[in-house]
Amino acid sequence: MKKTLGILLVLVILGSGALFAAGVQESGLTKVGIVNLPPEESGYRQANVEDMNAVFSEANGYDAKQTNTMDNSEQIAAAKGYIRDGVDYLLISAANASGWDDTLKSAKDAGIQVILFDRAIDTDPSNYQAAILSDMAYEGEKAVEWVLGLDLDEINLILIRGQMGSAAEIGRSAAVLDAAKAGKLNIVADGTGGDSWSLEEARKVVEAAIAAGKDFNVIYAQNDGMAQGAVQALEAAGISHGKGGDVKVIGFDFNRFALRNVQAGYWDADMQCNPRQAAQISEWIKSGKMPSGIVYQEELLLTTDTITDDLIAKWGINADPGKGVITR
Repeated sequence: MKKTLGILLVLVILGSGALFAAGVQESGLTKVGIVNLPPEESGYRQANVEDMNAVFSEANGYDAKQTNTMDNSEQIAAAKGYIRDGVDYLLISAANASGWDDTLKSAKDAGIQVILFDRAIDTDPSNYQAAILSDMAYEGEKAVEWVLGLDLDEINLILIRGQMGSAAEIGRSAAVLDAAKAGKLNIVADGTGGDSWSLEEARKVVEAAIAAGKDFNVIYAQNDGMAQGAVQALEAAGISHGKGGDVKVIGFDFNRFALRNVQAGYWDADMQCNPRQAAQISEWIKSGKMPSGIVYQEELLLTTDTITDDLIAKWGINADPGKGVITR
């Protein structure tokens, strides 16, 4: 009798396990692994991470996990973990554009669709299904076009780069370097905000240029936080900037605090980098109409002459300090 009860108990447990497994499989949730950078990287990234979490939620039909790290090797390890977990889709914004070939090929072999977002990866296009990107080279070209259009007898520019080797840094630097090579502008200082695109590191770049007696009239900072740090150095040294000032300042990303600084004439221009790719990716997944190759987002450059409240409300990211409020 005990033996019979034991057999029945085992069958019940096994049957419950089978039912549990079937319940998970029949949940209807699409399994997604997201490899991203941490929100601390920048205001752009904070908005991007929050957007991914909001769209790829259980309420929207997803079983999603997001890994956020600045380390490329840690990102690759996370991607491999998601591949082992058998996700349906693998979404990647890479810290570095290189080193991904083997991982992407593994995902492809496992039948997982890879979608790149925000940043490109230096790999054969066959290694991913689709990419929704900001065209970093276009951003750089638009920004440099604005710089070259300034009414300056000579352009002496401080270049403040983001994380070296990232798609954003490569794209936003290229047009500046090309213009310098063509003799259209002079790069008098070339520094970086480091891997974290740091305000403090950017401030040090400008402080060093001032201490060295460099003659400059343009600051080209590759994100808004670094532009803020650069302007802090100018303020401390008593150097005028912005509309009517001695130094023209451009940032990137469209944080609302930066756009308000442009509107107030404290800065001169800001180049958009749109962090909201999640809704478009979700639409592709749910519709089954997945594109192949790269899809670029449309992005704007706003100056003190073209910026409006409506544009700030529509395209700005993160908190709005309010009209007329300058963020120093």
